[in-house]
Amino acid sequence: MKSSGSPSCIKRFGLATPGAATRMALSIFSLVSLSACEQNSFVPPPPPKVDVGLPVQRAVTNYLEATGNTAPIKSVDLVARVQGFLQSINYEDGAFVKEGTTLFTIEPETYKLKLDQAQAAEAGAQASLKLAELDFTRQQDLVARQAVSQAMLDTSTSNYQNAQANLQQAQANTRIAAVNYGYTNVVAPFDGFVSAHLISVGELVGVASPTQLATIVALNPIYVNFNVSEQDVLRIRADAAKRGIPTADLRQLPIDVGLQTEDGYPHQGKLDYVAPTVNQSTGTLPVRGILANTADRDLLPGYFVRVRVSYGRQQNALLVPDVALGSDQAGRYLLVVNGDNVVEQRKVQTGAPEGDLRVIESGLKPDDRVVIAGLLRAIPGQKVDPQLQEIELPQTSAK
Repeated sequence: MKSSGSPSCIKRFGLATPGAATRMALSIFSLVSLSACEQNSFVPPPPPKVDVGLPVQRAVTNYLEATGNTAPIKSVDLVARVQGFLQSINYEDGAFVKEGTTLFTIEPETYKLKLDQAQAAEAGAQASLKLAELDFTRQQDLVARQAVSQAMLDTSTSNYQNAQANLQQAQANTRIAAVNYGYTNVVAPFDGFVSAHLISVGELVGVASPTQLATIVALNPIYVNFNVSEQDVLRIRADAAKRGIPTADLRQLPIDVGLQTEDGYPHQGKLDYVAPTVNQSTGTLPVRGILANTADRDLLPGYFVRVRVSYGRQQNALLVPDVALGSDQAGRYLLVVNGDNVVEQRKVQTGAPEGDLRVIESGLKPDDRVVIAGLLRAIPGQKVDPQLQEIELPQTSAK
């Protein structure tokens, strides 16, 4: 500050300059006054420095990510459908069995005797039918020669038809007895693993209702059930329509699955089922995938798994570091520096991750300068000193 400002300070303190002593005192007082005036001046600080970068552009595969549960493709409770004492358990708990393997035996002697009884009755019905048929043929011949009355033929016809009905009844009883006899052996309806037995040998089963003996589960292949939000459903259908893919073909989209303790998505399969309606209470669409399960049974029913569904490829997608994204009640946002070096908060729609980067599906332009470091110093509406940095390209996504 120049000395030209001192008179105002002098006048402010009410001083004059009549003599040499006075001038000396005035000089000393002026220096003190000037020092006081200089200390009260305000110099604004420079804008804070922040690192900015232009979005990375590259072709990426569009992914939908969700969390789901594994479920068996088949699971059946093995029950006793006939009454009797459990005679034997013919498998080891937790063992893998082939379709048709006998797992439990319920005392079969009674049901075998009933089958023999029904077969004997059927044989008697067949003999009666044969006799009635011979009599019916004989009476037809006699009536044709007018040797007997028509009433005799009518009686023979009735006996013949009754014999046919009795044989049909006997055959039905034989089949019922054979079915019940077959129920004494509880067999595996398909290849799978059998749970621990719930009933011990010698217990009476099937008294009032079917008694559960164990459960058999098929683990290969295996289902993965998960839910897709309504917004994701609309986005996927719009992307399919843009690329000319029929909606029915979306049921064949490939899926990748990973356990909570696994890196990436090492298990591959495809979509198997898409519910016809959206659940109004949750705003989600139930979806199911199917994938092969290894002999080591890496996937067991009931696991929580990470699911990734690829539904197309996007050219020239924009990616920014995941750490640059913020979130509030309105959703995700980025801090962008405009042409006047003023920070703006930009609402964006995010996509799938690509390494340490995140796909930005909407709300960002290729020439936008995104704040990637110094986020705490970047306040929306205030100026900053942007330092342009290059964003590193992501590595190939883990499978």
